[in-house]
Amino acid sequence: METLDCRGQQCPQPVVQTRRLMLAQPASSVKVLVDDDVSRDNVIRLAKSLGYTSSIDQTEATFEISLTPGEAPAEKAAVASAAGPTVIFIGSDQMGSGDAKLGQILMKNFIFTLIESDTTPDAIYFVNSGIKLTIGGSDVIEALEKLANRGVDIASCGLCLEFFMVKDTLAVGRISNMLELVNALEGAGNIIRL
Repeated sequence: METLDCRGQQCPQPVVQTRRLMLAQPASSVKVLVDDDVSRDNVIRLAKSLGYTSSIDQTEATFEISLTPGEAPAEKAAVASAAGPTVIFIGSDQMGSGDAKLGQILMKNFIFTLIESDTTPDAIYFVNSGIKLTIGGSDVIEALEKLANRGVDIASCGLCLEFFMVKDTLAVGRISNMLELVNALEGAGNIIRL
């Protein structure tokens, strides 16, 4: 049984790493070590969704979660999605409203977690302060490059880049414009706005 030590890691890393290992070794049992109840619960929900059974032992500040492959859950009927591409519209370098630092952490986690998804969007459009995620010095450049390598169109608003005076520091993707953004949103089957 392989042991995955996720102690000290912040959400969503424990569940992302567990999922990655379970998909790489689908017939193998796994032991996951976490040190908080949120990570414990997230790993158990993931395991259940993939048909694993779980048992938990707690020693001091560590939860030892043993995951054993079982019968895969029945496939859910596919929900018909609207015709057209999936577009993510990012209008800020933060997710949600409230504390700015937390919002930046949440946005970073969203983009890193998007890499782990089985499906990716067709395009991600960055506007306003969202373009700060695509310029030099951003913590998510590598993640966005991975998405681009998987065929995701990464596009930043040219006017926004000029407004923030960072056009020359665009590090990933291409420069877009408002007409293209409007056409992409009008033709999208699914729009995710952050």
